[in-house]
Amino acid sequence: MAATARPEPRSTDPERALDLLVAAATLLFTNGQTTERTTDCVERLATALGFSARVFLRWDEVTVAIENGGKATSTTVEARPVGIEMGKVAAATKLIDDFCDHPSAPELLRSELAKVQARPPVSLIRFAFFAAIGAAALGVIFGAAHLASLLIIAVSAGLGACLRRWIAGLSHNPFAQQLAAALLAGVIGALVVHLQFSSLQRLVAVCPCMVLVPGPHILNGTIDLARGRLALGICRVVYASLIIFAICIGLLGGLSFGGANLPASAPSPPVPLIYDVIAAGVAVAAYGTFFSMPWRMLPVPMLIGMLAHGARWALLAKAGASLAGGALIACLIVGVITTPVAERLRLPYAGLAFASVVSLIPGVFLFRMADGLVELVASGGDVSASLLQATLADGANAFLITLAITLGLILPKMLIGYRLNKLFSGIDGRA
Repeated sequence: MAATARPEPRSTDPERALDLLVAAATLLFTNGQTTERTTDCVERLATALGFSARVFLRWDEVTVAIENGGKATSTTVEARPVGIEMGKVAAATKLIDDFCDHPSAPELLRSELAKVQARPPVSLIRFAFFAAIGAAALGVIFGAAHLASLLIIAVSAGLGACLRRWIAGLSHNPFAQQLAAALLAGVIGALVVHLQFSSLQRLVAVCPCMVLVPGPHILNGTIDLARGRLALGICRVVYASLIIFAICIGLLGGLSFGGANLPASAPSPPVPLIYDVIAAGVAVAAYGTFFSMPWRMLPVPMLIGMLAHGARWALLAKAGASLAGGALIACLIVGVITTPVAERLRLPYAGLAFASVVSLIPGVFLFRMADGLVELVASGGDVSASLLQATLADGANAFLITLAITLGLILPKMLIGYRLNKLFSGIDGRA
């Protein structure tokens, strides 16, 4: 295959070039793009501008240094990678790619990137509606067979979404939204217990909280750790862990208002394949909405997620695989498919991949483990053997399934990302 001709570098003022590069890096970094792809995009943009650049990404800042003619200059801006806005990443990456292929006025690119950064989030109606149907879909997957329970789950998640948007306008605290939404879900779960819907309380309380889990941050952090970016990777993982901790506090605090807890329960009843797959697709659509994925791209993760969940269903129901084993195989399928798709669509890998497997997250085990730990602490020295055993089992299941999801999504990205990036983008690929 003939090599693609490089565009002639376009000389521009170093200060303006640095401002443009910092704007591009900040936009990608703060909206969920992986560290490698952010660095690659900015360095290619610098080359198109006629400079050599280096990008340094830390948890709370972005630094870009450029060199031209032996003179070096750099700038640092405050930035935290707490957002997941897939539509912004896709639009910004396309603008940068187009500029690198066909250089034009840098001022025009800067203006277009500013417009992308200023885009508002999805509408409140869409956000609340998809939160409601996404949580209800997770209820179907975990065995909620009654319409009343699904309606309660949907109402709880929808109200939680509205509460999150309201709090977002009042506070910039990164944990307040999840804490409040989980608290509301716990209170509604406690009311369900008070009204003697005790068989439904686990799913009514847990499903609205599962849509709050920050999966993309966990994946981005793990990718950074695997790439040796220990400081940034640890910060990402700690941030995600603190969000999960806030969710647990809110959920258990809400349940405690009614004197309720999350009982150890029997395995979820089997769900017919067609219901399982359709519900998985709906859950994926909900997460795509949370991540501001454009409507035209939403069917892609839905189809991938439905395929993966169908494979998991077959492994569990027909092959007798464990929950962790089924999750690992399903996520390997997602990772293999999503790696080239994310590159082609210019979407952040972590957001696209996690949206496709959201229905696999072990939220029931995780939140039940947290409840068990609270009960163990409250029991003092009189520890129940059955409670201890159930808590350890829930913790082990949560850990193994999370590990399986993480490895299943990261291994294909690490192993085949280089070749597929070269194939689809024609550049020196990076994960």
